[in-house]
Amino acid sequence: MPIYEFYCNKCKKRMSWLVLSPATFQPKCKFCESDDIERLFSRFASPKSEESRLESLADPANMSGLDESDPSSIARWMKKMGKEMGEDFGGEDIDQLAEEAAQEVSDDAGSGGASPDEL
Repeated sequence: MPIYEFYCNKCKKRMSWLVLSPATFQPKCKFCESDDIERLFSRFASPKSEESRLESLADPANMSGLDESDPSSIARWMKKMGKEMGEDFGGEDIDQLAEEAAQEVSDDAGSGGASPDEL
């Protein structure tokens, strides 16, 4: 069952429909009811194999913008890697850990570095 996307030339809006039988489908703009619409080329997805996902993760270009000393940067990287591997590393847990690590970094910077216990 394909999803067709259209653009209305009258109100300049995009819309999409799940079409069960393309032969009888007569589209009209969902917003202004105009018949002056044109079909757009839709994006499509192709599944990746586990091997190709791992290869893309190993690409050095995926590491651009990663700052190892910035907890929020590491959190974004972890979410990206988790998403690529099909795991849900998102949500509040990662964000909370990143905030705690950022707080520790700012506390250490404000106190002048290492504590006496660390020396």
